[in-house]
Amino acid sequence: MAAKIKDIAEKAGLSIATVSRVLNQDPNLSVTDQTREKVYAAAEALSYQKKTFKHSLKKIAFLYWMTEKEELEDIYFKSIRLGIEELTNTRSLNVTAYNPSDGLLSIDPSTEGIIAIGRFKTSELDQLYAITQHIVFIDTSPDEDRFDSVKPNLKRIVERIIDSFIEKEHTSIGFVGGTDIDLNTNVHIPDIRETTFREYMMARNVLDEQLVYVGHHFSVDDGYALMMKAIDELGDDLPTAFCVASDPLAIGCLQALNERGFSLPNRVSVFSINDIHVSQYVSPPLTTYHIHTSLLCETAVDLLLERLVDGRTLPKTVLIASEPVFRKSTI
Repeated sequence: MAAKIKDIAEKAGLSIATVSRVLNQDPNLSVTDQTREKVYAAAEALSYQKKTFKHSLKKIAFLYWMTEKEELEDIYFKSIRLGIEELTNTRSLNVTAYNPSDGLLSIDPSTEGIIAIGRFKTSELDQLYAITQHIVFIDTSPDEDRFDSVKPNLKRIVERIIDSFIEKEHTSIGFVGGTDIDLNTNVHIPDIRETTFREYMMARNVLDEQLVYVGHHFSVDDGYALMMKAIDELGDDLPTAFCVASDPLAIGCLQALNERGFSLPNRVSVFSINDIHVSQYVSPPLTTYHIHTSLLCETAVDLLLERLVDGRTLPKTVLIASEPVFRKSTI
């Protein structure tokens, strides 16, 4: 039989009213943390809706380490921010948001858990670890030996895009992408999508280095510039298919191809990653892999609660699968 508030009140030695108000997180209730923990302990012992209440006292920081420019260039990050904000409300999480202008020193030292998105230097990671060991990163895994992380399985997505092109008998496949950056050295480094493309194509003996175009960003402007460069350099030898690292890049690529009069997808097919909202409205509508940002956010919160509530100490790295959305930019 499911435990009732009356049972919890008896076990905790408190009134039913007090227990009810604690479990319902009544903001007007004035009781000590010791009393709250007494209620939580009794409720947990009786298996009363575990995880729906015990996290309410835990101080959580959400580090959104993205600039406005980065968010504007790739709406993917904005969707993650909005997803975390929504979960903050629906799950009654005690979350304080921070951004780069605040700086790490502004983080409440009594913070018990951190959810972070963005890039951090090694010294900054050490600073965060000194505040709390309960840290989850979304979209990156800066240190799998210390931190939890959840991210889309970009490696598998790129492999499946290549497989799709090969199945459709494309023999000339190009790549358009951006770079990652090592904040410790401020040097641009290959992104996992580019690395995977090169390795997977090489393993099939179909890699042509001349067909790989990489810029510094994942923006529409970069996609446009890179595709224009490819058209000018390759001429009639332009590939019949392009794997593009992100939707904003792909939208820029489509603009360049349309301006230069290429028939899409008959002459050139474009397959991208993210499935941002505008992808279905460009010309032609973009074939892309849908990344479930809501699931990334939910998994990040679940991972953090496993640490804060269940006491898990070993780090987890979770890869989220994606599925293709076929539209008219591919045959």
